[in-house]
Amino acid sequence: MKGGTVMQATTAQVQAGAPGVSADGAGGPSPSALLALTEAHRAVVELVALKFSRRRLYQVAPEGDGHPVMVLPGFMGGDGYNLSLRRFLSRLGYPAHGWGMGRNLGPRDGAVLEALERRVDAMCEQYGAKISLVGHSLGGLFARELAHRLPDGIRQVITLGTPVKIVTTQDSLLARLFTALNPPEQAPLGQWRLHEVPPVPTTSIYSRGDGIVSWQTALQVDGHPQTQSIQVRGSHSGMTLNPFIWFLIAERLAVPAGRWQPFKRGSWHSLAYPRVS
Repeated sequence: MKGGTVMQATTAQVQAGAPGVSADGAGGPSPSALLALTEAHRAVVELVALKFSRRRLYQVAPEGDGHPVMVLPGFMGGDGYNLSLRRFLSRLGYPAHGWGMGRNLGPRDGAVLEALERRVDAMCEQYGAKISLVGHSLGGLFARELAHRLPDGIRQVITLGTPVKIVTTQDSLLARLFTALNPPEQAPLGQWRLHEVPPVPTTSIYSRGDGIVSWQTALQVDGHPQTQSIQVRGSHSGMTLNPFIWFLIAERLAVPAGRWQPFKRGSWHSLAYPRVS
């Protein structure tokens, strides 16, 4: 793991935040100050754990079937932030792509989502197959909306710490930055189907240790039979570096198309994936 990745992890609470997320009666209390303050430190712990478990991951993760995957970064993050995850997926046999939009500054005036729609169409044509979307935080909102708009091109959606219940009253640095970059009169978020589960198999991965997104807002409560929320142990910022999440993503991607089944916890799984409660 290169030193640049370590620096990204230690500053990840700024790189991968999810603005506009708070409870204010919309799903639960905001993360505690302790969780927020320890985000970077806990992300580094996850990075170290990944370093020591990487070889084992390649041994236990299911082999991919070759369908294309796109990984979308969180707010203020870019494709470099997800590079290690994409390399892991590539070694499993998936053509793993970044979103190709540079730094994620939000939906802006809608141009980003339109460009992503064209990118999804191009990838489907290139590979002759539906693609899976893996989105971290704000990237997960893009993934969900893309699945609403292009259900025939999306095989499944996997989100990491993505709030599916949004409020816009949070007064934080990230929230103010997001609003400055995405003025309400220009940002199309109000037109997105944020609360509706996409019409494709959808997995919401969340952590009670999330110091940026209230974990209750990342739960998909009202869904269809091919919807599942899975709890993991870890921080918000370290989700793209968490070895247990890497395994979980690989396991979900390996589910055959048209034969979706929920993730089933084995004897050791309960340690890494506590039951939803």
